[in-house]
Amino acid sequence: MKVQIQSIHFDADQKLVDFIQKKLDKLETFHDKIQDAEVFLKLDANDSKGNKVVNVKLNVPGNPIVVKDQKASFEEAMEHIYDVLKNHLTKVKEKSMSY
Repeated sequence: MKVQIQSIHFDADQKLVDFIQKKLDKLETFHDKIQDAEVFLKLDANDSKGNKVVNVKLNVPGNPIVVKDQKASFEEAMEHIYDVLKNHLTKVKEKSMSY
């Protein structure tokens, strides 16, 4: 899957980029019509504990799925977003199979 990652006001290291790519690639097992994904990484200066913000927009036919989370690390936020997206895609697939 094509994943576009934008880190706002900092440079994301390759390890983080690879982690995000790997997580999003796993989502293709739950929905085969995912077109691409856009990921925005941002540091929130107002919150010292959970200052890592991850915003993922998954482009699928119909309406894109957008999930945002803020945690202490980008990896932790991405793990949570992955779970939310996995559940959402599973529900969408089950709904489309029931028709």
